[in-house]
Amino acid sequence: MNKIQNQTFDEERALYGSRDIVAENCSFDGPADGESAFKESSHVEVEHCFFNLRYPFWHDHGLRIRDSEMTELCRAALWYSDHIEITGTKLHGIKALRECSQVRMTGCDVVSPEFGWSVREAEMRDCDVESEYFMMRSSGLHFENVRMKGKYSFQYIEDSVFESCTFDTKDAFWHARNVVVKNSVVRGEYLAWYSENVTFENCRIIGTQPLCYCRGLKLVNCEMIDCDLAFERSEVQADITTPVISIKNPLAGRITVPAVGEVIRDIPNARGEVVAEKKNGHKMGVSACA
Repeated sequence: MNKIQNQTFDEERALYGSRDIVAENCSFDGPADGESAFKESSHVEVEHCFFNLRYPFWHDHGLRIRDSEMTELCRAALWYSDHIEITGTKLHGIKALRECSQVRMTGCDVVSPEFGWSVREAEMRDCDVESEYFMMRSSGLHFENVRMKGKYSFQYIEDSVFESCTFDTKDAFWHARNVVVKNSVVRGEYLAWYSENVTFENCRIIGTQPLCYCRGLKLVNCEMIDCDLAFERSEVQADITTPVISIKNPLAGRITVPAVGEVIRDIPNARGEVVAEKKNGHKMGVSACA
């Protein structure tokens, strides 16, 4: 492979259409303020590089980025590319990843609003993320040990799995379909409204008005903390291990809790069953539609 080391590039399309290239300790910055450094390239490896200009990786195929930095000015860094591996890298520009496929990220620091839209088949492990509208309309995600803070994350995603993650985000998983979340903490109000076939397993769910207007919702051995007005107009099977402040108008299914402060039923078709049980398994009370 052709190797480029210790150089600075600031011109437009500096390495456009490159094939089988390695860039080490290079800087993409300077007064010419050029865009699209590696556009339309393939089999590119980047190590210990600095990106301070826009759109460096568009329409690329076979891309490996290691131990590099993309600054706030490196906007829209990776679009319309595939077979991407990013390790130990800072991605701090807005809209850093979009319309890409076959992406693997490990040990990265992401500060990027509107990151990850319409991405297909992406893995993320041991990463920290700050974002808004994170991963919207993406599919085939597999995240493990990801710590994310922001708003409106994972909306309209499909066919995805999350394990051992911590999410601090409002309005997460709205309209999500066929998603499994395991051994994770999800903090934030209005969780997973309008979702379909979403399962939370061994999770801690924190925040007001979670899990409303859902279909095919499952909770397995989950904690619910500071949750009120939960499950409104949802079809749900839930095994909850902590008391819930209030449950409102579940349409169908069965919700088992140690205790519930209030069950609200003010519509005629709220037929979901709510069962409060003692720790030894004996029923304390059953609330269901007559």
